[in-house]
Amino acid sequence: MLTSVFILLAYLIGSLSFAVIVSRAFRLPDPHTYGSGNPGATNVLRSGRKAAAALTLLGDGAKGWVAVFLAQHLGPDFAVDAEGIAGVALAVFVGHLYPLYFGFRGGKGVATALGVLLAINPWLGLGTLATWMVIAFSLRISSLAAIIAAAFAPLYDLWLSGPRLITAALAVISVLLVLRHRANIQRLLRGEEGRI
Repeated sequence: MLTSVFILLAYLIGSLSFAVIVSRAFRLPDPHTYGSGNPGATNVLRSGRKAAAALTLLGDGAKGWVAVFLAQHLGPDFAVDAEGIAGVALAVFVGHLYPLYFGFRGGKGVATALGVLLAINPWLGLGTLATWMVIAFSLRISSLAAIIAAAFAPLYDLWLSGPRLITAALAVISVLLVLRHRANIQRLLRGEEGRI
């Protein structure tokens, strides 16, 4: 029962769309209404406000980290085990993709996924971030870097001997993240994807 409370709380935390929140604070247009229409840091950057984009990135990453951190450090007092932590990791990510407070129109989840990974294991998060950076700076295609890094994250967790239930949750997160990049994948196949 208490595990369900942690999972619900994680979903509600994930539903905080910082692209929308920060844009309102900076009196910017709703990120759904311009650029790619994606409520994420990259689209907020198209507004020309680097500070707003940075705060969006930080907020979306932090919510993933906070939800998992709370489950890890408070959960044991309420009998929340590895299965519960896996559920929390997945719930906060799904909250970002389908936010309750913003008409279930969420972002692609890259920053939130990174926050989850850093909370589960800092080395896991840093290894995945390093993978993104290598691809992004060598090929200069952010979406491709995100897709490749997402694919490697569960493999890194296996290599680090993470709990199998958490590895499974990370695999689901990776699949969902890749699916959110469907339009990017189509542009990549056509050679039309924008470069950094």
